[in-house]
Amino acid sequence: MVSMLDYIYEEQVTLEKIIKEFDFNLPELKDVTHCLILATGSSYNASLAAKYYMESIGDMYIDIQEPFDFLHYGKVDPKFDLVIAVSQSGKSTSTIHAVEKITQSQKIKTITLTSDSESPITKVANRTLNLNMGIEKVGFVTKGYSATVLNLMLLSLTIASQSHRMGEKVLEKEKENLCKAVYSINKIIDKTAKFFENKKAELKESNRFLAIGYGPNWGTAKEFETKFTETVRKPSQGFELEAYMHGPYLEANETHSIFFVETDSAILSRSKALRGYMESHVKRCYVISTQSAGGEDELALDLDVSEKISPLLLVIPFQYFAYQIATIQGIDLGQRIFDDFDQVLQSKI
Repeated sequence: MVSMLDYIYEEQVTLEKIIKEFDFNLPELKDVTHCLILATGSSYNASLAAKYYMESIGDMYIDIQEPFDFLHYGKVDPKFDLVIAVSQSGKSTSTIHAVEKITQSQKIKTITLTSDSESPITKVANRTLNLNMGIEKVGFVTKGYSATVLNLMLLSLTIASQSHRMGEKVLEKEKENLCKAVYSINKIIDKTAKFFENKKAELKESNRFLAIGYGPNWGTAKEFETKFTETVRKPSQGFELEAYMHGPYLEANETHSIFFVETDSAILSRSKALRGYMESHVKRCYVISTQSAGGEDELALDLDVSEKISPLLLVIPFQYFAYQIATIQGIDLGQRIFDDFDQVLQSKI
C-alpha cells in the first residue's frame, strides 16, 4: 500500500517533471491583470503560498476565496479577467458549483487545476490544466500540495510571458530558479529526518502544535494546520506572524510546541523577537528556516532561494513531521475514518 511518506519521497522527481513538461503557450492568458482563485482546504493553502510569487512575477492582483462562501455570498468583481478553480481531486462540490455560478452569469475566462482531467470540475471550466503529478491515492495530500504551488507559479510565468511583461531571458531565469529549488527537495527530506530523530520524543508528548509564518509562508503555516489536524489529530493551528500577537498568544502554556517558519526578510527580526519572548512560556519553540546554521531547535535547511519561492520547500518538513508524529503515536493513517462523511455532507461528488 502506498503511504503518505512514499508520496513525500516522490516530490522532487514529480516537480522536476512538471517544470520540464509545462506548456507555457497559452495565448488566452494574454493581458490578465486581475485573477480570482477559488480553492478550499490544501488547495486554498497552496494558493495562499503561491500568491506573492504570482503577483510579483505576473504583475497582477490575486484574490483567493473559499468557493462555498463565494457561492452563497460572493460577488464577481468586474475587474476579474481570469478565474482559477483549484481542486486536486476535481470533485469538490462547492468549487464546481462556484465555477458554474460564474460561467452562467459572467464572461470571464475560467481555468481549472486538477490532477484528474476526467473529473467533474473539468466539465464546467473553459480550460483544464492537469497538475501532471498523477492521482494521489492517500487522502492527506503532500505531493499534490507541492504540485499545486508549483503549477500556480508556472501559470503566473505564462501570464507574464503571454502578456509581454516578461522577456524570454527572464522567463528562462525564473524557470532555472524554480528548478534549482526543486533539486534541493531530497536533501531537505534527509535533513528533516535527522532533525526528527533528535526531537521525536518531545514532539510525541506535545498536546498542541502551532506554526507561525509571514509573507508567502503564511500559506505554509496554514498547510501545517491542515496536515497536523488531519494526521496527528491534536489541536493544531497556523497563524500569520502579526495576527498571533493580537490575542492568540494568550492561550500559550508549557504543553505547547510552536514552529516558526523563517526566511531572510525584513520581517525576520519581528519573528525572532516573538520567538525569544515565547520560549519561556511554551514547551518548545522550533524553527524551520532557509538559514545555513542555527541552534539545536532550528532545522536550518541552507537554501539559496528567494522568499517568494521558499514556500515550495519549507512545507516539506511539516509534511514529514505530520506523517512521523502520527506514526509514533500509533495512528494508522491507512485506516480510513469518517468513511461516510463526503457522502452524508455532499462535500465531494
